[in-house]
Amino acid sequence: MTSGPSAGRGRAVAGTARRHHRGPSMVALGGGHGLSASLSALRLLTDRLTAVVTVADDGGSSGRLRDELGVLPPGDLRMALSALCDDSDWGRTWRDVLQHRYSSDGPLDQHAVGNLLIVALWELLGDPVQGLDWVGRLLNASGRVLPMAAVPLRIAADVVGPDGVRRVVEGQSAVATSVGRIEQVRLEPEAPPACAEAVAAVRDAHWVVLGTRSSRIVVGPSSP
Repeated sequence: MTSGPSAGRGRAVAGTARRHHRGPSMVALGGGHGLSASLSALRLLTDRLTAVVTVADDGGSSGRLRDELGVLPPGDLRMALSALCDDSDWGRTWRDVLQHRYSSDGPLDQHAVGNLLIVALWELLGDPVQGLDWVGRLLNASGRVLPMAAVPLRIAADVVGPDGVRRVVEGQSAVATSVGRIEQVRLEPEAPPACAEAVAAVRDAHWVVLGTRSSRIVVGPSSP
């Protein structure tokens, strides 16, 4: 008899479908701490909540995993899942596990446990959405977390520096810390495939909430 995620992957969504839903259907777009704060508030209004999360992060643990394994950057997805954890000892403990970062002199330094768990599930299941649903099930999350796109994205911007010279700055981390006036922000690839489940969630939502933090480099370029 087969056990483990591959045997019960269909139950990851089914387990949350039996809840008695309350409130309007809401979708929150964004990433990072801004989306996490929005989800912490919105979950008090409804449990029909979906986070559609940017996949353009290229810094820290997410950037390293993205570069090494060619996966979607998991960090913003992890933070959104943590914000939706069940308000119980079980949910809060697993939230803290996901958010825990190693501190060492080796290659694990500053990797978040949740990032490694999410990537492991992606490799086992071969499906980013199913992997995120399994983590949501572990947390007994009051909502669903989906990536905005089916492939990793890269942000590029035309920036006019203090010297008046226009330069192309590539990467979300570099754009966010660039000095000067940002004239244009764009995605690479230019027309990435959207996550089908995210598109369906937006179409079915009563309310769509846009993240307010770093919206020029997170929500604007990345939204489906």
